[in-house]
Amino acid sequence: MNEHQTQKISKFLSLVLRHQPESLGITLDPQGWTEVKALVAKMRPKFPGIDKATLDYVVENNNKKRFSYNKDQTMIRASQGHSVTVELDYAPTLPPETLYHGTVPQFLDAIRTDGLLKMSRHQVHLSRDIDTAANVGSRRGEAVILKVRAGEMHRDGFDFFVSENGVWLTETVPPGYIIFP
Repeated sequence: MNEHQTQKISKFLSLVLRHQPESLGITLDPQGWTEVKALVAKMRPKFPGIDKATLDYVVENNNKKRFSYNKDQTMIRASQGHSVTVELDYAPTLPPETLYHGTVPQFLDAIRTDGLLKMSRHQVHLSRDIDTAANVGSRRGEAVILKVRAGEMHRDGFDFFVSENGVWLTETVPPGYIIFP
């Protein structure tokens, strides 16, 4: 499978499994899972050659590891980033002292005032390393990397979760916990 096709399928899966399952005529259970067989069947009109092996390849080779299977690989879901209501059931986890968030200059004034907000997603996304945050921030332009004092937040009562693909999640990051460049 070529990289262009893999990316097209990955973007489509992100749309369907995170934001618009109804656009494909599938449903997500309360934890965001949907049946692999049904998903593949419903994707065939748009991606005629798709099968379980193709889906396996996209899940395994997605550079952000956005998707995961259940243990017997009969169900699939997005690991985080949903705008539809799901409960991913991640356990609260002790974060590292510092996490990072990639953004662009146009959002800095709002972040200085309001902090990092989840907006239409379920939680704020943070990265353990600067490179990942830079990659995320650069999707919209020149990346600005913010440091988040996650350890201090946790000690002050904020919960943190880590998704299956290593993205750190929290409800909000007030501006006092952010170190701006």
